[in-house]
Amino acid sequence: MSHRPPAKSPRPAIAASPSGRAGSLGEASQPAPPQARSSLEDAIARLTPPPAKPWLRRVIGALRAQDETALALAARSLAQARPDLGVAWYVLAVANERAGDFAGSLEAYRRALTLLPEEAEVANDLGRLALRMGMRDVAEQLFRRYLDSHPASIGTISNLACALRDQGRCADAIDILKAAIRAHPAEPLLWNTLGTVLVTRGELAASLTFFDEAVRLGPTLADACYNRGNARLELGDGDGALADCERAMALAGGEGDRLEMQLARATINLARGRLEAGWADYEARLAPLRRNATSFQVEGPRWAPGSALAGKTLLVVGEQGLGDEVLFANLLPDVLTALGPRGKLLLAVEPRLVALFQRSFPSADVVPHVTFRQNGRNFRAVPAAADLAQADLWTPLASLLRRFRRRLGDFPTAGAFLTPDPRRMADWRGALARAPAGRKVGLLWKSMKLEADRARYYAPFELWAPVLRTPGVTFVNLQYGDCAAELAWAARELGAHVWTPPGIDLRNDLDDIAALATCLDLTLGIANATSNIAAACGAATWIISVPGAWTRLGEADRMAWYPQARIFLPPGFGRWEAAMSEIAAALAAS
Repeated sequence: MSHRPPAKSPRPAIAASPSGRAGSLGEASQPAPPQARSSLEDAIARLTPPPAKPWLRRVIGALRAQDETALALAARSLAQARPDLGVAWYVLAVANERAGDFAGSLEAYRRALTLLPEEAEVANDLGRLALRMGMRDVAEQLFRRYLDSHPASIGTISNLACALRDQGRCADAIDILKAAIRAHPAEPLLWNTLGTVLVTRGELAASLTFFDEAVRLGPTLADACYNRGNARLELGDGDGALADCERAMALAGGEGDRLEMQLARATINLARGRLEAGWADYEARLAPLRRNATSFQVEGPRWAPGSALAGKTLLVVGEQGLGDEVLFANLLPDVLTALGPRGKLLLAVEPRLVALFQRSFPSADVVPHVTFRQNGRNFRAVPAAADLAQADLWTPLASLLRRFRRRLGDFPTAGAFLTPDPRRMADWRGALARAPAGRKVGLLWKSMKLEADRARYYAPFELWAPVLRTPGVTFVNLQYGDCAAELAWAARELGAHVWTPPGIDLRNDLDDIAALATCLDLTLGIANATSNIAAACGAATWIISVPGAWTRLGEADRMAWYPQARIFLPPGFGRWEAAMSEIAAALAAS
C-alpha cells in the first residue's frame, strides 16, 4: 500500500538539463530556461545539415516561444521527413519528454543515439530519461559513457550516484560522491545527493549534516530544502519539516516540482493532525502536471466539497494502492448516509476487493476499476459499470476526506466497516482448531516492494526473534510473496514454526483473508493491504508504524481509521530492537 506518497521519499533526482546545469528529474517536461534553450539550439544547429534548415527554423522558433505543442509538431515533422537524421530524433525525444510521452521519448533517444554515436549529450539525456522511468542499470551505463568525455559534469555525477543508490548500491554511490566533493567542495548538488543516499540507508540524522551544507552552499536549491524537510519529518521535527517544505515550494523551478512539494506539505500537515489543510493540499496528487499522477478516464461532473449529495447518484473510484482503498473506505458509511434513501452509490474498486466491498456496502453497486499505463502515464477507468451515465457526480475516493474527515472527531468510534464472509469464517474456525495449539497470531513483516528507498521502513526479519520466541503462540503466516527463506530461518534458528494456512492465495484471495483474519486471536505486523483489511473488519490488530507516518494523523499510539487497533512505534527511526522488545512483552502479557 502507499501510506507514504512519492513526495515523502528523498528526491531521486537531480538530473542534468541539456545545458549541463543541475536540475530536478523530469525538468525536461517543463519549459526550458533560457540557458537550456540556447544550449539546445546550438546543438541542433551544429548537428543539422543544410537540407534540414527549414525544419530547424520551426524547431528553434517553437523553443524560443516555449510552445510545447508547436515543438512536438515540428519535431515529429522533422523526424518523418528525415528519419536518417540523428538530430531529428533527438529533438523529438526532448519534445516527447516535455509532453509526458516517456515511452515515445525513450525510443526517440535510442534512435538518436544510434545515428549520433559520438554525441555524448544524447547518451546523457537518454540516461536521465531511463532513470526517470526506473531503468536504473541502463541509466548507469549511459551516465558512465557521458562521464568518459565529460568527467567534471556535476549533474551527471549526481545522476550516476542516484542510479547506483536506487539499485541498492549505496556504498558505490557514496564513494563516487565523496571523490566528487573532494574535487568540488562548493557544489551544493553533490552534498544534497549524498544526503539522499544516507536517507536511503536509514541514516536520517546523519543526512541532515549534508542537507544543511547543501542549503548553506545553495540557498536557492529547492531540492535540498525539500529533502531536508522530509528527513526532519521522519525524525519528528514537524515545524522544521513544514518550514523547509514551504521554502522549497517558493523556490521550485517548475509546476511539476511545486506539486510534488505541495503533496509533501499535505503529508506533513496530516502527520501533525492538521487535517483540513492537509486534505486541501492532498488534492495535488491528482494534478495532471504532477509526475506519476493517475488520470481518471471518467466523464461527467466532478464532485466538490460543497456539492449536495442527498438523492444523487455518485460514482466513487478507488485510488492508489490496495491498502489505501481499504483505509479510505472508512468514510463510505458516511457517504451512504449523505446520499440518503433516494441516492445511489456506484463504487469502483480494485478487482480483488469487489466481493468484500459488495457484501460490506450492499446498497451500493460495486464494480472493478481497471488501471493501465500508457506513454509513461497511469490511467484508471471503470469499464464494467453499465449505468455510469446515470451518475450525477463522480470523485476519486480520497477527495471525499475533505468533507467527511475534516477533524479527528469526524472518525467513527467503532472499528468495523468491512464485513467478511460468514461461511468462510466458519471454515477457518475449523481449520484453526486443527492447527498447532496456542493463540493464533497472524504475522506480516515486509512489503512486496522492497526497493532501496522503501526497505528502511521495515525491520529485518531476524530482528523479529524476540517476538517469534513468545511462548504459547502459534504464528500464522499472512505474508504474501516469497517468504520461504525467512520461515526456514525462523524454524532453524529459533525453533519457531510459522503455520501456513492451507488453500489460500495470500496475495489475491482478499475476501478469504478478511474471513481468516477475523477468526485469528490477533493480526500483527506492518501496515499493508492485509493488516488494513483485518483492522477494517474490526479484528484485533497490532500495527507497527514508523516516525512521521501521516496515517496516524498526529496521534502516537492509535489510528483514527481503526480505533480498536494498537500501534507500536519505534522510539526513533530504525530503532527496531526497542519496538520488537515492546511487542514481545505485550504479546507475552496479553
